[in-house]
Amino acid sequence: MTERKPFEAVATLPGSPRWDKLTMRPSQLYSRNDDIRSPFARDYTRILHSMAYRRLKHKTQVFYNIDNDHICTRMEHVAHVESVSGTIAKALGLNTELTKAISIGHDIGHAPFGHKGEEIISGICQKHLGESFWHERNGLRIADKVELLRDNYNISRNLDLTYAVRDGIIAHCGEIDENALKPRDELIDLKDFSAPGKYQPATWEGCVVKISDKIAYVGRDIEDAITLGFHNSEAIDELTHMARANDSEALNTTVIMHNLIIDICENSTPDRGITLSDRFLTQLNSVKSFNYKYIYGNKRFEAFIKYARLVIDQIFDCLMDTYGGERSWENIAALKKYCPTLAGAFENSLAKYCDEGFVPKGELADIARSCQNEKIYGTLSSEKIYAQAIIDYIAGMTDRFAVKCFDELISY
Repeated sequence: MTERKPFEAVATLPGSPRWDKLTMRPSQLYSRNDDIRSPFARDYTRILHSMAYRRLKHKTQVFYNIDNDHICTRMEHVAHVESVSGTIAKALGLNTELTKAISIGHDIGHAPFGHKGEEIISGICQKHLGESFWHERNGLRIADKVELLRDNYNISRNLDLTYAVRDGIIAHCGEIDENALKPRDELIDLKDFSAPGKYQPATWEGCVVKISDKIAYVGRDIEDAITLGFHNSEAIDELTHMARANDSEALNTTVIMHNLIIDICENSTPDRGITLSDRFLTQLNSVKSFNYKYIYGNKRFEAFIKYARLVIDQIFDCLMDTYGGERSWENIAALKKYCPTLAGAFENSLAKYCDEGFVPKGELADIARSCQNEKIYGTLSSEKIYAQAIIDYIAGMTDRFAVKCFDELISY
């Protein structure tokens, strides 16, 4: 008889006590009776086909190099997380379809220009909305309210993802140093997440993605830094020493990542949680500290940060100047004469999420009629709602599109 894997008794599989609750969707908008996919496999496909996921290929991971094919983008990072988490989940006997769905969706809430862009947008949010912006919560907002897919009848609807996948998106924060991750007991209202990392994920699969996120980014960020010449001889010597802390033959971060994955698989149990041994946890934290010392705080980022702030602030201010209640449509149309890309895409976005009767007749009304989704902007009844619409628009931009819009602003 094959030996039972340590997590099989608690895996998120059909028939487990929490299955019905974890597969619950906000609504049943377009279910298929003949679908051969599991609820989580279906979520994976929905995210795969979403615009939010596609845009990750032109969003900064750490290094702003939108035209350098050898530098990791946000989409490539997501693929790394899917690879790492899938390996761990399979070894532990967990639900690999749920793991894949959380992995592919965990970063759909990232803004352009990476974490620096996130910080800039957070400042705008605090000023105009009275709250901060963080990509985990924005990821849930995109999944629940912003991202749309067309159904069998060409009607655009919200993604309608399961609770387990939505929870994995908002609970994935990898910036908080933790070991021995265990899922929380209660399936809370996800609106209760008021800060990154406030609660652990609700599933073991979510916990696996959370630790895999950290393993994936610390390794690849070093490789990109080497490619771009960020590291001097002192840094390279320190890196080599760290790499060989648990393997005297190690030469690069790929070996470190492999060893971390194996260590998690060997040490994790339902009693201990998803965990690293003490020596490999120490190594992971050392690599992360190395990245902060030589990469994330590097002065070479100063010009990029100033540029990202200029781009985002100017786009926001320009669009905010168009607010005028019902007259907002006229003001956007006036701006569109000089900034057709910036204003055109923005008015199309508003048409999808404003009440149908509030949208001007013509092409915009046609867009509104083709979308049977939650109308989160209503009638643009306040500057706060308008500011939220602009923030949603900017946060969804790729680096490339944001730069294109900024170039329009400085050329008219």
